[in-house]
Amino acid sequence: MRFLLARTALLASAFFLAGAAHAEKLVVGATQVPHAEILEVVKPVLAKEGVELDIKVFSDYVQPNLQLADKELDANFFQHKPYLDTFNKDRGTHLVSVGLVHVEPFGGYSRKIKSLAELPSGATVAIPNDPSNSGRALLLLQKQGLLKLKDPSNIVATPLDIAENPKKLKFRELEAAMLPRALDDVELALINTNYALEAGLVPTKDALFIEGADSPYANLVAARPDNQNSPAIKKLVDALHSSAVKQFILDKYKGAVVPAF
Repeated sequence: MRFLLARTALLASAFFLAGAAHAEKLVVGATQVPHAEILEVVKPVLAKEGVELDIKVFSDYVQPNLQLADKELDANFFQHKPYLDTFNKDRGTHLVSVGLVHVEPFGGYSRKIKSLAELPSGATVAIPNDPSNSGRALLLLQKQGLLKLKDPSNIVATPLDIAENPKKLKFRELEAAMLPRALDDVELALINTNYALEAGLVPTKDALFIEGADSPYANLVAARPDNQNSPAIKKLVDALHSSAVKQFILDKYKGAVVPAF
């Protein structure tokens, strides 16, 4: 009897180890809000499909791409296509989009004024310092009638590309993650929604102005050319495109994040 019990335990252990060996690990980099939160929703779904999702949280926009290119990550989820294209061009990487997930409408915030009509001449405006998000901020300011760009459609515009600046606005270019902290020091800050949410801001309530749901800056899942068609990556994208994820986004973020699928 003792022999049979020992043999049964050994066989059970062997079957468990064999099952574990078949589970494929997928390491995905993400910023905390909303990306990592959305990934947590699909984690149990992927586990049932034999994919162990390991979510690695980042607080910046550079390391997730560098680590993906260096194969320290299998995929990442935090950026939009203009940022990815600019990063590839500047860094010589070849990362690719494998699926759009959501839009985070970009907004303008202030602790010093209640409306754009109160924005004084010579005001300091904080914007992201990376080209794609700098351009996005300036395009949004142009849409509000605060400035005109030399090329009105330049998605990588910088303050040097401003043709008309009637209020003589001064621009402070900061790393995107630092923008919420600058709110006490500037009259206006253009903040990416993920960082606005992390700072406790409610974009649909606190933003003086915000992009519409038709924004072309949909956040995507990025991978490398060598693994973009792998079964695990496909399962990840399919899970993120599920009706459950769509409902989670609608219920959790209430318009601050909008499904793009």
